[in-house]
Amino acid sequence: MADEKPTTDKAGGNPGRSKAGQPSTDGGPKLLSGGNPQIPKGEGDEPVQAYIAAMPDWKHEVGRRLDKLIVATVPEVHKAVKWNSPFYGIEGNGWFLSYHCFTKYVKVTFFRGASLQPEPPEMSKHAEVRYYHIPDIGEFDEAQFVDWVKQASELPGEAL
Repeated sequence: MADEKPTTDKAGGNPGRSKAGQPSTDGGPKLLSGGNPQIPKGEGDEPVQAYIAAMPDWKHEVGRRLDKLIVATVPEVHKAVKWNSPFYGIEGNGWFLSYHCFTKYVKVTFFRGASLQPEPPEMSKHAEVRYYHIPDIGEFDEAQFVDWVKQASELPGEAL
């Protein structure tokens, strides 16, 4: 789903977290290029929390905050990890959002982002998909994000 290839992450400052492409020194998940955790696919909150726990450096706090905001906005949200990324959706209605670690940002994917107002700023080669990048400073417009999550959760989701 990502339109670009992530670059290799430099080792972060978190003890016990691995360099991209290397097994974790503490037996945790391997980090793929860009620092994206390699987590087995699975349904429910547990694999999503494992993904968030394995997110390196500042990305860990971003993942924790995204998950908290999504759950607060859509209490009935269904979660899964697919393709080494957390997915959020409505049971029986498909997936509306996913995110993935890249070296300099966390890429949030809105599967029906072209239908959101305002549209998330990053374009995709897929007409309906829009991205929101949260940079390495980890700061983002939470109010706008929550509004997008609410809108996205009310649209037909993506069946993946």
